[in-house]
Amino acid sequence: MTIVKSRPFREKQGKILLEGRRLIADALKAGAVPKVFFFSRLEYIKELPIDKLKGVSLIKVKFEDIKDWSDLVTPQGIMGIFAKPDHVKMTYPETQLRHLLPLLLICDNLRDPGNLGTILRSAAGAGCSKVLLTKGCVDPWEPKVLRAAMGAHFQVPIINNLDWETLPNYLPTDTRVYVADNCGLYAQAQMSDKASDHGWVCDRRLSKLHKYEEEEEEEDLEPGASKAWLPELEVQSYDLDWTEAPAAVVIGGETHGVSLESLQLAESTGGKRLLIPVVPGVDSLNSAMAASILLFEGRRQLRVRAEHLSRDRCYH
Repeated sequence: MTIVKSRPFREKQGKILLEGRRLIADALKAGAVPKVFFFSRLEYIKELPIDKLKGVSLIKVKFEDIKDWSDLVTPQGIMGIFAKPDHVKMTYPETQLRHLLPLLLICDNLRDPGNLGTILRSAAGAGCSKVLLTKGCVDPWEPKVLRAAMGAHFQVPIINNLDWETLPNYLPTDTRVYVADNCGLYAQAQMSDKASDHGWVCDRRLSKLHKYEEEEEEEDLEPGASKAWLPELEVQSYDLDWTEAPAAVVIGGETHGVSLESLQLAESTGGKRLLIPVVPGVDSLNSAMAASILLFEGRRQLRVRAEHLSRDRCYH
C-alpha cells in the first residue's frame, strides 16, 4: 500500500488511492472509475451505487489492516484504487456548475500539500471555473492534499503539471492574470508615500530579484543592454476592482514565491499585482490564506457587479 500512495505509482500506473466513504462517494458521483475496493465491513460496499461496481475487484480485509494502511486519524474502513481522473470526462455537481464564475486560480510552484489542499477547497467554495497547477507543484492527488481539500477535487476542474508555454491555452479569451505578491519598495513607489507603512505582503523571492536588479543597474552596462529584465507590473490593493474581465490569480509557494514566467504572463495580459495589507511587523500571509482572501474578494466583486446590472435592467 505504501507503493500505491507514492507519486511514481500515480504517474506510471495512472491510478490514485482514495480513502473514506464520503470521498469515495463524491468520486463515483463525478464519474471517477474505480478499480479495487478494500473494505472491512460489507455494508460499506452496499452503500455504493451497484452500477459503479461492475468489473471492480472487491477485497475484504481486517480493519487492523486498513488502520495500518490509513493516513486518517480515524480510518473509515474502506479504501479504493481509482484510475486517475481526467477533468474533461468528469461530471461536476450541478449546484457547483450553476455558481461558476469567470475566475481562475493558477498555482505556481506550490509544494506544501496542506496548503494546496486548503487552496483547492477555497477555490471550490469561491466558484472558480478551474485550477491550473504548474510543473513543480505538489501532486494534487497526494493523500495529504486530498485530506485537506475535503472533496474539492470532484467539485472544480484541476489541471496539473502544466508548463508556462502551454498554460495560456487553458485560459478563456481576454483573461487578465493577476499576481498575488508585492515588495514594499515597489509598492511605495507605485501606490503612495505611505504604502510601506501598511505592511504590504512581500514575496521573498521577488525581493531578491528586485535587489539583484538594482545592483545590476549600478554596474556599467554595454550600450543597448536591457535593464528592465523584470516585468514592471502596476500595483493595486486587492479590494479595488480587478474582475471587469475574466481573471486568473497566481499564487506562489511560500519558499520560492511566484516565478518570473508568472510575472511575464501577467504583463502580457494587462494584469497587475494585488496587495493584501497586514499589520507592520507581521510576517507575510501564507499562500493558502492569501489565495482564500483574493478568491472570495473576486467573488464579492462579481456578485456586486451582477447586482448592479440586475438593478439597472429593472430601471430600464
